[in-house]
Amino acid sequence: MKTGDKIIALFSTGFYTGYFPIAPATFSTLTLGVIFYLLISHLNTYLYGLITLILFFLAVWLSDKSEKIFNKKDCSYIVIDELVGFLVTMFLLPFSWMNIVLGFFFFRFFDIVKPPPANFFNNRKKGGLDVVLDDVIAGIYSNLLLQVVYYWFLN
Repeated sequence: MKTGDKIIALFSTGFYTGYFPIAPATFSTLTLGVIFYLLISHLNTYLYGLITLILFFLAVWLSDKSEKIFNKKDCSYIVIDELVGFLVTMFLLPFSWMNIVLGFFFFRFFDIVKPPPANFFNNRKKGGLDVVLDDVIAGIYSNLLLQVVYYWFLN
């Protein structure tokens, strides 16, 4: 593997968390997703949103390149999309450990179940955009559910 490909693989696999032998997407969300969220959760809404947007475009590019490197569509090693999906899950919510725990479980649920239109992008598998969009949609569903739970039961 060339040096450039190794760097792409490093980031697309979430610093190799995507190589975890059991449930790599769940492991990556629990480690990389939560840690990265903890690093940026104190930022103002605009900066948090900008970082998430930049990561979205970076994840699309990295996922597209990584599919070619690994020679497999939506390869399970690629977990950068989980990071973006989890950050979408936590967007516009106040920091609390309960929100993080619920956000993690809601995101994993919607990412596994893939309700429409997430299932469309997951089934189409036409490159990096599809790899990331199903997780963004799972993040949107998770965020909406978490907003309801937070404002009705936790606030």
